[in-house]
Amino acid sequence: MDKLEEIIRKYALINATQHGGQAQPGAVIGMIMSKHPEYRQNAGEVSKTAAQIVQTINQMSAQDQDQELEDRGGYQEKKKQEKVKGLADLPHTDEGVVLRFAPNPSGPLHIGHARAALSNDEYRKRYEGKLILRVEDTDPRRVDPDAYQMMGEDLKWMGVTWEEEIIQSDRMEIYYQLADELIKQGGAYMCTCPGDVFKELKDSSQPCPHRDATVEENLALWKKMPQSSEGKMVLRVKTDIKHKNPAIRDWVAMRVVEETHPRVGDKYRVYPMMNFSVAADDHLLGVTHVLRGKDHLANSEKQEYLYHHMDWDVPEFIHYGRLKMEDIPLSTSKARQGIEDGVYSGWDDPRLGTIRAIARRGIQAEAIRQLMTEIGVKMADTAVSWKKIYGLNRTFLEEKANRYFMVAHPQLVEIEGVPESLRGTVERPLHPDHLDRGMRALNFDGRVYLDSEDIPTKPGEVLRLMDAVNITLQDGQAQYHSEGLDEAREAKARIVQWVPATNAVETEMVMPDATIVSGYAEESISTIKVDDVVQLERIGFARLDEKEDGQLRFYYAHK
Repeated sequence: MDKLEEIIRKYALINATQHGGQAQPGAVIGMIMSKHPEYRQNAGEVSKTAAQIVQTINQMSAQDQDQELEDRGGYQEKKKQEKVKGLADLPHTDEGVVLRFAPNPSGPLHIGHARAALSNDEYRKRYEGKLILRVEDTDPRRVDPDAYQMMGEDLKWMGVTWEEEIIQSDRMEIYYQLADELIKQGGAYMCTCPGDVFKELKDSSQPCPHRDATVEENLALWKKMPQSSEGKMVLRVKTDIKHKNPAIRDWVAMRVVEETHPRVGDKYRVYPMMNFSVAADDHLLGVTHVLRGKDHLANSEKQEYLYHHMDWDVPEFIHYGRLKMEDIPLSTSKARQGIEDGVYSGWDDPRLGTIRAIARRGIQAEAIRQLMTEIGVKMADTAVSWKKIYGLNRTFLEEKANRYFMVAHPQLVEIEGVPESLRGTVERPLHPDHLDRGMRALNFDGRVYLDSEDIPTKPGEVLRLMDAVNITLQDGQAQYHSEGLDEAREAKARIVQWVPATNAVETEMVMPDATIVSGYAEESISTIKVDDVVQLERIGFARLDEKEDGQLRFYYAHK
């Protein structure tokens, strides 16, 4: 029994068991055309064979139908799925789970990549499976030599673990061998049509004149391909030339690229297209489940033709919707252009949506992981705001970030009339919920820095310096008013933070829009280390990026 008859017989058995032992030829044919589009071009043969097999199946007893269907692996009717929040379970995991994250090395990873990377990693852990990192670098024009390292760093920051790493430019000979096999099996042919000519044929559902060339003729051209110039010939995979989507009709598997590859130099001139190398590697590496955006729906269908030509098992394709980020440029090419033009300072410019830019601001990897897990891999598009990211991030930082005073736009204020008894050390906890971390000391001697925006504009208005004293300012002169919090409340005083002028630490803070805010921070902040995230009271969370000559440079995260 050939492969087509095997497929028809199983679908006929399934249909029969669902309809009282009597399969319907039309329904069986519909199932075949839907699940196996490669047979659409042989609709006549499918129809004739299906009618014969259905007649045989319908003459069997219901018991014999059930037994044969069970012998053929059975059939599980798909139940109507309820809407699932987060990462829904993967289908068909009984024989193990092998996943892959497959970025193109055109630059570092951005938050859009995080969805695929973290979803794969979460599934790897859930099913105790295997995750492969596969770098897809078979287009020399889209390779940034620095990206190989940057992508690995980004994944490690996110906490993604992989068991195997593959770089496609190392596997060129494998792709050549598979192309050779595909030609010999009659699943591909060499096309020398000019691009515009083939497009006219394709769009009108007409076959290329080279489609029926012999295997020998195709192999001869295939061997000459490395010596040809770019655009002179391509290797095409045979599909359904009348497919409703012209993009799927006889797609290109191999082409000549006259460009030096940043990694392998000029060793190769013939490179596989993404759909060929991806399908080949997914099969050879044993990938069972492919997570990809719904913009790859047509690519999944293209690749199925290759799977069927080569008699490979098709993995589970799981498509998800687009991730839209508010006010975050995710285009790698536009970001690169902006860097080259001096608009951005680098890949970690705070205005970009790269993983390294997000990390530099003090966003925690756990927050990004939780975000992507909540979004899941559903088909609907998802819009994500900074507000959502900040909310998740805050839950992680509230616990870990120690508190300090900093004033931006500093103005030196000398307070007259402060009693000697009130001059001295003001203590505040490093973290109000974790007193075991200790206290920080602010030396109050009457000379302080205040944020110029906190300076009262109304004569006689009372201002309370947090945990210190109450003051008034008039004609630019600060005057001691009172000591206690009760007096401050009675005077309806605003409570502001302050920094002792003595031993104040110079600070700079890079804001999300890349502007810089300068100011002073309390002396005790000088003990923190680069990469520490702190909460600057009444300002927000910030990550220490640089520490040099007593000056601190922060990157602002959010309130």
